[in-house]
Amino acid sequence: MKQWNKVRITVLEKHLMKDLAQEYISDELKEKGFGQCSAVEQGQEFLLEKPMMPEGFCAWAWADIHRDIIAIMGGANFPWMKKEGVAIVCCTDAIRPVIFKIERI
Repeated sequence: MKQWNKVRITVLEKHLMKDLAQEYISDELKEKGFGQCSAVEQGQEFLLEKPMMPEGFCAWAWADIHRDIIAIMGGANFPWMKKEGVAIVCCTDAIRPVIFKIERI
């Protein structure tokens, strides 16, 4: 049975690309106050012991960053990062992306 390293996922930043939202988001959604991602909060942390989506985590973001989580949990390091066992990743929502830090603990 595979032994996984524990990881912490931290929400570092949430963004809204206002120019893209203005051009591409429906007027109905804009009238309702379309803004930054509401699925997670900046500074929020998720601790993982197994490579399974934590409760309360955005399924779309999970699909985007899952491979990096598996790599870090499996012991990989990314040579372009200053610190071993760390990855900076994001979901692929082009209008309101969220930046995450994955770190082996």
